[in-house]
Amino acid sequence: MKTIRIALWIAIVLLAGLLGWLTLELNRADEKLTEGPFGVPFTLVAQDGSPIDEKAFTGKPTALFFGFTHCPEVCPTTLFELDGWLSKTDPDGTKMQAYFITVDPERDTPEIVQNYVSNVSKRITGISGPADKVMDMVKGFRVYARKVPVDEKQPDGEYTMDHTASVFLLDRDGRFRGTIAYGENPDVAVQKLENLIKG
Repeated sequence: MKTIRIALWIAIVLLAGLLGWLTLELNRADEKLTEGPFGVPFTLVAQDGSPIDEKAFTGKPTALFFGFTHCPEVCPTTLFELDGWLSKTDPDGTKMQAYFITVDPERDTPEIVQNYVSNVSKRITGISGPADKVMDMVKGFRVYARKVPVDEKQPDGEYTMDHTASVFLLDRDGRFRGTIAYGENPDVAVQKLENLIKG
């Protein structure tokens, strides 16, 4: 009986140590997420055809939205709302910047992205580029994106994209500062942008 008790106490101590270590590692991961620039280095193409890299997400607070031009509802709604929030929080467009990054680079060329975004906003810049480089960037920014066939019987036919629908918020140093969820209360969304600008 005494041996069983000792074994149980050893197991409890080991489990407590393991939990403590996991908590420490998670805290370190959170610190890295908020201390350094969010995402990974990349070189892609802005909607006007010029090269763009991760340095574009610094200097001013930044809003990032990942979507695609064939998106039926979430993407156009979010871009429209984001444009309105930007107009309220930064009317002259000098304090904040915003980007739309495609998660469907096979169809979304820089020209197509430009036409799509410019129909909704003059404040948001579209980003595309070679498919492999775009998807490396998408994964590096911890964005979920998956191609879904419209018809399961024709997996190589028409498709749509499942993707993260939140707007990512970065401070002027490119550090992650939160998100605006799809369908967020507009007042809350505006307050989050105002807080981001205040820094």
